[in-house]
Amino acid sequence: MSTEYYDLLGVARDVDAATLKSSYRKKAMQWHPDKNPGDAAAEAKFKEINEAYAVLSDPDKRAAYDRYGKAGLGQGAGGGGGFSGDPADIFGEMFGDIFGEVFGGGRQRRAGPARGADLRVDFEITLEQAYMGHDAELVVPTEEVCTVCDGTGAEPGTKPETCHTCGGAGQVRVQNGFFMMTRTCPTCGGRGTVIKSPCKACKGRGRKKVDRKLSVSIPAGVEDGTRVRISGEGEPGARGGPKGDLYVFLAIKRHELFERDGRDLYCRVPVPMTVAALGGTIQAPTIDGGKVDITVPDGAQTGHRIRMRHHGMTQLKTTARGDMHVELFVETPRKLNARQKDLLKQFQDECQADSHPEHDGFFEKAKGYWERMTKA
Repeated sequence: MSTEYYDLLGVARDVDAATLKSSYRKKAMQWHPDKNPGDAAAEAKFKEINEAYAVLSDPDKRAAYDRYGKAGLGQGAGGGGGFSGDPADIFGEMFGDIFGEVFGGGRQRRAGPARGADLRVDFEITLEQAYMGHDAELVVPTEEVCTVCDGTGAEPGTKPETCHTCGGAGQVRVQNGFFMMTRTCPTCGGRGTVIKSPCKACKGRGRKKVDRKLSVSIPAGVEDGTRVRISGEGEPGARGGPKGDLYVFLAIKRHELFERDGRDLYCRVPVPMTVAALGGTIQAPTIDGGKVDITVPDGAQTGHRIRMRHHGMTQLKTTARGDMHVELFVETPRKLNARQKDLLKQFQDECQADSHPEHDGFFEKAKGYWERMTKA
């Protein structure tokens, strides 16, 4: 019988961890003593397979084994020391989620108290509320322990009875070929008890649906999608277990004046053509409900941005604030009377060649483009 670890697991020396694990599972299933009762050779093979996997699944031990063989492992595995781990422990760890307590005739366990489910509530707030913080009152549809039966699910004057199928264990053992599997009791659903006379108020559930009002403090600086956790305000747990948690997911309404990017705000402000040309001062709104004076430089163009420091959003868990970026767009006057039109014509006549540099530069480029296209 080969004792070379790679041969025992049927893999190449450059095998990756996932393939090694898969091969080990197949070998362990094949040679497990429960599938080969009374076969001493199979039991010995099973131990060798576990010894091989214990070494090759450990990067340091595998490196030592690859270089020096079993001699490089000292007393940890192979040679004189032998494999020190319990094969059932390794096998049980890898297959326990499938087969339950396969080894040693493990005890059946009655399902105990279980934590209640978490709840999610979506809540919409304004940008101003996100800036300042907000104390909100939520109506949360949830379940609470039935006050008529105190959560037992049984009609007052009666009580749940021990399940006759599992004897109160909440689990039953089922033979499946060579394996004994543990499963949730189909009669009581793992509770270990059955209710012969269900409570009329909750129909035996032990809980009733209610709308619960909660006060939630939303901190300043929250962003769209922020999650606020309220401990112990979820659904009640089964069989006397603790409540779950409530998660409030925040959505921020679109604002009519401001756009947000992190803790910075952006505001697009119209500027009369004359102010843009001559320069001057305009006012812009701020998120706290105030106003701020904006100095417009002469010759300002649409798209020009002016940064107002510390007029943006509050940063979460601090007193710091972001900035507000005011973007100008120049508004051309409309519905001019005859005098106004005449004045503008006079102004146009007085304009010099460099009064509209972008206009002139653009059409110089366009002229060259048209000439090239004509020659093409």
